[in-house]
Amino acid sequence: MDSNFTKTERDVITKKIIPAILNAGWDLETQVQEEVYFTAGRIFVRGQKTARGHRKRADIVLYYKPNIPVAIIEVKDKKHSVGSGMQQVLDYGSILDVPVVFSTNGYGFLEHDRTGLSKQVERNLSLENFPSPEELWEKYKLYKKIGSTEEERIASFDYFPDGSNKSPRYYQQIAINRSVEAIAKGQDRILLVMATGTGKTYTAFQIIYRLWKSGTKKRILFLADRNALISQTMRGDFRHFKDKMTVIRKRVIDKAFEIYLALYQGITGNEEDADAYKEFSPDFFDLIVVDECHRGSAAEESNWRRVLEYFSSATQIGLTATPKETSTVSNIEYFGDPIYTYSLRQGIDDGFLAPYKVVRIGINIDLEGWRPDLQTKDSDGNPVEDRTYNLKDFDKNLVIDERTKTVASKIAQFLRKTNVYDKTIVFCIDIEHAERMRQALCNEFPEEVTANSKYVMRITGDDMEGKRELENFINPEETYPVIATTSKLMTTGVDTQTVKLIVLESNIRSMTEFKQIIGRGTRIQEEHGKEYFTIMDFRNATDLFADPEFDGDPIQIKTTPADSDLPDELFSGDDTSGSDIIDPATGLNVEFDLSEEADVSTKPRLLGVNSASTSLLKAKSPKRDKVYVRGVNVGILNERVQFLDEKGRLITISLKEFTKNGLIKRFRSLENFLKEWMASERKEILVRNLEEQGILLEELREDVKKDLDIFDLICHVAFGRPPLSRRERADNVKKRDYFSRYEDKAGMVLEALLEKYAIDGIENVEEMSVLKVDPFTEYGTPTEIVNLFGGKENFQQAIRDLEREIYNTAA
Repeated sequence: MDSNFTKTERDVITKKIIPAILNAGWDLETQVQEEVYFTAGRIFVRGQKTARGHRKRADIVLYYKPNIPVAIIEVKDKKHSVGSGMQQVLDYGSILDVPVVFSTNGYGFLEHDRTGLSKQVERNLSLENFPSPEELWEKYKLYKKIGSTEEERIASFDYFPDGSNKSPRYYQQIAINRSVEAIAKGQDRILLVMATGTGKTYTAFQIIYRLWKSGTKKRILFLADRNALISQTMRGDFRHFKDKMTVIRKRVIDKAFEIYLALYQGITGNEEDADAYKEFSPDFFDLIVVDECHRGSAAEESNWRRVLEYFSSATQIGLTATPKETSTVSNIEYFGDPIYTYSLRQGIDDGFLAPYKVVRIGINIDLEGWRPDLQTKDSDGNPVEDRTYNLKDFDKNLVIDERTKTVASKIAQFLRKTNVYDKTIVFCIDIEHAERMRQALCNEFPEEVTANSKYVMRITGDDMEGKRELENFINPEETYPVIATTSKLMTTGVDTQTVKLIVLESNIRSMTEFKQIIGRGTRIQEEHGKEYFTIMDFRNATDLFADPEFDGDPIQIKTTPADSDLPDELFSGDDTSGSDIIDPATGLNVEFDLSEEADVSTKPRLLGVNSASTSLLKAKSPKRDKVYVRGVNVGILNERVQFLDEKGRLITISLKEFTKNGLIKRFRSLENFLKEWMASERKEILVRNLEEQGILLEELREDVKKDLDIFDLICHVAFGRPPLSRRERADNVKKRDYFSRYEDKAGMVLEALLEKYAIDGIENVEEMSVLKVDPFTEYGTPTEIVNLFGGKENFQQAIRDLEREIYNTAA
């Protein structure tokens, strides 16, 4: 046996694996990365506290070129077999999309070929026979079906190096590589599905850059439907294109550039100039990237679709967090199945997206309905129609003043308990509702509004002052506005990084719209205290979380006209909010104007609709007039808090019960817990491990409202043992005359440590730094104190003995 061989994985990597890799021809600087953390660690939320979970880490990742991984190596120490890490590394290989994985203990390699093209799936290799970069690149090409020399050249072309050492996250890397490889092989329609907040624009930039710089695509069009999207893109990742890039504004066409950014409204024109995009020849663009492609391009007769079909020879990539699949509209039918999907649940599990908790508010008239009596008059003195009104009516047909005030009061109550300067979006039925909610919130926050009139603002499509403040609202460095009331303008394409509260005061039935709204809160901004967000639901919209469609794989459900009876003729969704309208006279899709100059809830603009269909639409459209009433008894009947469990499901359970279940699952019995607690040299590490599993004991301690040591907290909550306070445990130790076994000063030090435990807890006793503060400085320096016990080892043993004495009554 190798005499220089030592026990740790680090030694195995340094002394055995790295030399074997270098011997096979790998470049340590550009092709080998050690300890690659590819997830950030899920954020667990319990009450107001959060903790990061375990980060996934690959011991060694091998790259043919930077950001093109071809293999992963999982390293174990010599006590393990050569293949003991195989199951773990196979999971990593699937996540990172690599063709080959290896397990090793330093004596050899076990190789697993994931391509499905080898006769032998697994084989043993000696350290001297590790594959070269060229060998694994060949397997990668087989795995990705890369054939010709030209396909290989495009697929292996370099990423953009911005000099900051920024590298894509693993899922961005997969999306970029798969897109470039698919285009290299001739695929001309591509769909990427990536949750809001996961960096679709950065992903698009790297795809465009690699194809543009390699000469594969020379002129590129990036299409969006909101000015905010264009401005964010131009100032952000696309800024590296510099003078090669232009933005098409007011349908002014300049053909001297190579990268074009445009609103689809900017190139489709208006009634008089509907074919402005035709100033370009059909083959002018080689590549078109459609951002938020669910917003219009999926509908066969939409403006976007006409543009895409005009430039049909160009390769087209659709980007979206929410592919639209209804009985009449399909992203998949146009772009094909997604070549990669990264969902909200994956993003939360990996720790790249913020988790959420849900506060569901039940208002009496929402739950029971409201029926006016015979004497009830509206604000104009007219009788109110005698029927039962419910959530479908409130703020759409009937406005109850007290209900608006109750909602505003609840929002204010929540923010005053958390932070009145937490960025908040209130999604309302329409613009009129958003304005009333703004007024109600101003009255709930008189001091804040007096200090700055922009504390609460309505940001809707019809209000230029509000729209001008949108940039300030989404800027993490700007305090104001704090609260934004809106209807549709902020549902999508707005990078609201620091939003901590999303209020649902709109009847949302469209899954696409719901997912986009939830996406406004999913970005993490730890430097600004944003690690999770809260959804306050007054309209039962969060029932959609339980729908398998919420986080499932997109499935095409569109049928041909012959297969669809369209019972409502006009509406393809459950509600006009966020759904598509079909003109039955022509079969054409009728669009709402989604530009920033309009708000779909109040300003429908019909495109390509004849007079017959317009009449039908008017006949089918609900009345917009609202009835206003006051003097109704409105109150909150119930409130329910839900949060995500470890499987990503929303559960309603008390913090105490959730923690109890987690502790029992972790330790199984009181005996197992006592054994592990006493064997743990650092209780802080044990507590941290529990936090990584979503068990936040500090938050539980606040909830229990007892001054308990972590030990007693666990024994009491999980196993029903009567708890002792820290002071009671400290007094019990003193009663047993424990310190008399030590010499004077040493005993006094331990007695002071016991007092420290009684005040602050066991974690502080275990820290050597405690010896640097009063009263320990009275006994000398930390070194002098340790020497009182005969050295560091004896001092640490004395601490362990003291801990056993503190907890010995629990056995």
